[in-house]
Amino acid sequence: MNNFEFLNPTKIIFGKDVEEHVGKEVKKHSSSCLLHYGGGSIKKNGLYDRIVHSLKSEKIRFIELGGVQPNPRLSLVREGIKICRENDLNFVLAVGGGSVIDSAKAIAVGVPYSGDVWNFYSGEATPEKKLGVGSVLTIPAAGSEASHSSVITNEEGMLKRPLNMEMNRPSFTFMNPELTFTLSKYQTACGIADILSHVMERYFTNIKNVDFTDRLCEATMKTVINNAYIVSKNPKDYNARAEIMWASTIAHNNLLSTGRIGDFGSHFIEHELSSINDVAHGAGLAIIFPAWAKYVQEKLSEKFLQFAVRVWNIDQNFENPKETIMEGINRLESFFTFLGLPTKLKHIGIGEDNFNEIAVKTLYGRNGSVGNVVSLGKDDIINILKLAE
Repeated sequence: MNNFEFLNPTKIIFGKDVEEHVGKEVKKHSSSCLLHYGGGSIKKNGLYDRIVHSLKSEKIRFIELGGVQPNPRLSLVREGIKICRENDLNFVLAVGGGSVIDSAKAIAVGVPYSGDVWNFYSGEATPEKKLGVGSVLTIPAAGSEASHSSVITNEEGMLKRPLNMEMNRPSFTFMNPELTFTLSKYQTACGIADILSHVMERYFTNIKNVDFTDRLCEATMKTVINNAYIVSKNPKDYNARAEIMWASTIAHNNLLSTGRIGDFGSHFIEHELSSINDVAHGAGLAIIFPAWAKYVQEKLSEKFLQFAVRVWNIDQNFENPKETIMEGINRLESFFTFLGLPTKLKHIGIGEDNFNEIAVKTLYGRNGSVGNVVSLGKDDIINILKLAE
């Protein structure tokens, strides 16, 4: 186990109807805010009205900025920065899923900065201060509600880049599983794939003697898998939705990273896949992660064997352990198929003519490789994409 530091200051307010108190929580940080959200779903389901009522009850001055889309765009971030500056807003309240929260984080670091906020995502500058950020989570998936990460897509070149720093963590997050009852089957499935991928990126590590966090990772994955079956039959099962929602936070708040080094090569490849195709992040991961696993499994056979036995309950074939390993990866792929997600690039219209572009963009600004289990160069990425054809 490696040395580590772990701090997560995000306050979690979890349960039924908790979002009705968001105004009081914002008031602890600011008397004004940018209300940031995505499409029209929060207005259709009544959440918008409850949030607005709560803010007005606390006499919080706010201005709205909607329109966040999956794979959030830099242009809207810049618009949010301009609104905050012109109206002297010093807090950003994100109401939505990971894309909205990521966009809010970007706005928050951009407002006090004299340069272009993209400089942070391109690695040319490092934020020194930011506005406060809080969220009301509606889609359990990205884990952005308590993570140190924000991912933004620059329309110029369609580059998708992360900004990872402790400053990014929101001050608070309201999490009501009832808000997820109306998610479509596809949105739910994408979220589940995203959650599992966040755990697996950490689980598959070269670091030895991390059995405690191995077990935490396995428990998180099994919980998500088991409750996915329940939700598929009854989308309004509160307890199953609650388990998945809380797991989404634990999967990406870095608790599962303690003492170990994750991989995240699959994530970087998928970022550029979705920047080209605009596929939902979870759906892209359902394609890329099994292909990555097939490509690298020989380098980490003991962990992949453990994954098959502990997570998928496969009886180990002691004479042919690779058979057990491949069965574990196939079970993962079959689970994604059960969820209704694409598992091959052809399912989303991506062909071999896109592979070079994806590989080049993945490596752009990253010193020629990504990943930690196996350091992946351009040829490796193309070979993984071929396995995902």
